[in-house]
Amino acid sequence: MKLKRVATALLVGFGLVLAAPAQARDELVIGISQFPTGFHPNTNSHVALSLIMGMTRRPFTAYNADWELVCLLCTELPSREQGTARFTEAADGTPTIAVDYAIQPEATWGDGTPITTEDVMFTWEIGRIPESGVGNLEMYRTMERIEVHDDKRFTIHLDRRECGFEGIGDFRPVPAHLERDAFADPAEYANRSLYETDTTNPGLYFGPYRVTRVDPGALVVLERNPTWWGKAPEFDRITFKIFENTSALEANLLSGNIDYIAGEAGISLDQALGFEKRHADKYKIVYRAGLLYEHIDMRLDNPILSDRRVRRALLLATDREAISQRLFEGKQPVAHTNIHPSDAVFFEGVPKYEFSPEQAVELLEEAGWTDIRDGIRHNAAGDRLTLEIMTTSGNRIRELVQQVLQSMWRDVGIDLRIRNEPPRVLFGQTLRERRFPDMAMFAWLSVPENIPRTALHSDQVPTEANGFSGQNYTGYSNPMMDETLEALRVQCGEEEQTELWNRVQTMYAEDLPVLPLYFRSNPYIMPKWLDGVTPTGHLNPSSLWVENWTVAE
Repeated sequence: MKLKRVATALLVGFGLVLAAPAQARDELVIGISQFPTGFHPNTNSHVALSLIMGMTRRPFTAYNADWELVCLLCTELPSREQGTARFTEAADGTPTIAVDYAIQPEATWGDGTPITTEDVMFTWEIGRIPESGVGNLEMYRTMERIEVHDDKRFTIHLDRRECGFEGIGDFRPVPAHLERDAFADPAEYANRSLYETDTTNPGLYFGPYRVTRVDPGALVVLERNPTWWGKAPEFDRITFKIFENTSALEANLLSGNIDYIAGEAGISLDQALGFEKRHADKYKIVYRAGLLYEHIDMRLDNPILSDRRVRRALLLATDREAISQRLFEGKQPVAHTNIHPSDAVFFEGVPKYEFSPEQAVELLEEAGWTDIRDGIRHNAAGDRLTLEIMTTSGNRIRELVQQVLQSMWRDVGIDLRIRNEPPRVLFGQTLRERRFPDMAMFAWLSVPENIPRTALHSDQVPTEANGFSGQNYTGYSNPMMDETLEALRVQCGEEEQTELWNRVQTMYAEDLPVLPLYFRSNPYIMPKWLDGVTPTGHLNPSSLWVENWTVAE
């Protein structure tokens, strides 16, 4: 020890300083604003779950931070050039396609059981039954047949020639050896699955980490998965702590209770802008704009909102540019459609609704809301123009936007009532089962060039009969939209695709089943010592590459 001190003194005397070793850290504590509504990867669709599952599972395919499609659980993307995707025909002459995949040879579940085509077939079986509650039911329907070659290789036979046949990110395998008993009654599967009844079972996971502890509403603990076949992750443990009030997230970061606020489900942009001005010297703040679309779903079977004139009036009475500039310093641009301007399929000519209270008043009166009493419109039957809006309680920016809307809409005679719920309730039940009476404000997160079939096709309205599958919470039904969405999947020529995408966006803007607000820019607030976190700006979270997260030297 004495010799070490002498040697160090000599080096300093010559103007040399020994580099201090990186601080040893065996745990990363991440703060997020939402607790998952459930843990089954196929029956729950939630940002918080996707962030956690990014560390505990791997999809077959995903888009990386450069918006390129890559293989994660598969070994290579199929292609016609290599013969791993082949045009075929059904017995009736319908054009179809066969697509080959191979599972990573060393991939195993967390209990050591290999991931095989048995799991693929079991997952496909679950997905084909509506009562199971699987979210992307349509994807499984198009997989007419799966041909097994051996334990690791299989061919998916699609019932049509899909344009984006390479990507099967929504095909999320579950362990047949553990889940088959729970699937004995498909209608009860969503509740009986081990993902909900035995969430810490190691055999449910196959990523760098596995779930080892769940405190409902409070935290989720992940620990290294000893059977992970890829690059070893840096941390022994990653803990997600949930604070549904976003102000509490900031406070817990500053107190040292958490290390990092995840951008996918963290604080609002206005909070981050203020935080950066006060603490930029202590933290890394990264803003990632992308395909996170904040909007208001409207229940179209509501008597007031079923009138398109009223829906248009609501948008015309909303000064979205002022919201963007005053609340977000222009970092969250106004959305005129559900497609981001950076997406290759965005249509510049989409109809736009600039702020015009005068036009809003004209439409409301045309729709019969002409009698004004105490500043609020009534129709000839004496009905009051009162609407209710819901969002995630504790999300400061959403609650602020609600108040701004309340003020703007009252200026044209609309009474807006606010009633919010915790995220786990809003996403887990209210939206999924269409229990909101009028409007719900939340965000959609998608991948590039994503066909919005689950949100806009008439057969995707969640009902008890279909196990609440689908995400068409508005109840939107337009035969032309249905036809165009179907055509987008199979008419793959560049000119055809452009025309179809333009048509989808035009119908969306004209019908307004949804009020587009803005595209979010997610703030990632990291400690200076954390490296390797690369936000993607789309549905596939940064956590899918958690093995690249390191402690800075």
